[in-house]
Amino acid sequence: MTEVMANHPDSQHFELKNLKEMIIKENESGIVESCAPHSECMEIEEPTDHVGITKKELLEKGHMQYGCPHYRRRCHIRAPCCNEIFDCRLCHNEAKNSIKADKALRHEIPRHQVQWVICSLCNTEQEVRQVCINCGVCMGKYFCETCKLFDDDTSKKQYHCNGCGICRIGGRENFFHCYKCRCCYSVLLKNSHPCVEGAMHHDCPVCFEFLFDSMDDVTVMPCGHTIHQNCLKEMREHLHYACPLCSKSVCDMSKVWEKFDMEIAAIPMPEPYRNKMCLDPLQRLRENLESAVPCPGSEMPKLQVL
Repeated sequence: MTEVMANHPDSQHFELKNLKEMIIKENESGIVESCAPHSECMEIEEPTDHVGITKKELLEKGHMQYGCPHYRRRCHIRAPCCNEIFDCRLCHNEAKNSIKADKALRHEIPRHQVQWVICSLCNTEQEVRQVCINCGVCMGKYFCETCKLFDDDTSKKQYHCNGCGICRIGGRENFFHCYKCRCCYSVLLKNSHPCVEGAMHHDCPVCFEFLFDSMDDVTVMPCGHTIHQNCLKEMREHLHYACPLCSKSVCDMSKVWEKFDMEIAAIPMPEPYRNKMCLDPLQRLRENLESAVPCPGSEMPKLQVL
């Protein structure tokens, strides 16, 4: 009996050691490669050990249970700019580029330069990869090796645009990249939108947020300029129907102009003002100044520089 009790811990240690070696061996032999950039983890149901844990169960462990208000993911990132750990790049920017932060220290994270991630389940810090090198968990169903983006919520239909250089949502089949506007547009606008050089590489004319990588929906006005969809809706609620940049109509105003023409035609011009043309106000002011005679002894004021 004593001999059995002495050997039991060694057998447990041997089994746990074998289990860990099998997981690491499988990670190195093909699990990571099956989870290619810009794709989801491959679902495999073959058992990996005597306990009965399948590869699918291992990859799915903790799915949609970890993350932040911006992303559902099973890892943290180490910011290369300040060497601090955050849930995602947006959490970093909210903390380091907010009004509360020291103005001299404000900055945004260079997303493409992230090199280290920390698994949320086993806290192992490792180089950027989709599957944890220690516990074998898939840290993000969607993974972009270029943007270092992890996300378990694939209902967003994420895709990486090589033209934009960043990941976008909505499904690759629903968007195209315009190389003159330098941004992605809906396929509905492929042959009908007016191209504006760098259309999204500027701030929203209403809220002044940079549009190119904004998390809010962006729409294209008939003139080709871009604006936040919510900002355009707010403009219409305040009866503003012109583009803030070029003053062209943002919607079909033909019915409104017809109504104005009808109202003007229904109101006849008063008799004293008929058949008379209005003078240019600047021309009238110029004529008045030329005919003006300064009073004797008066001097024109001199411009002084302070």
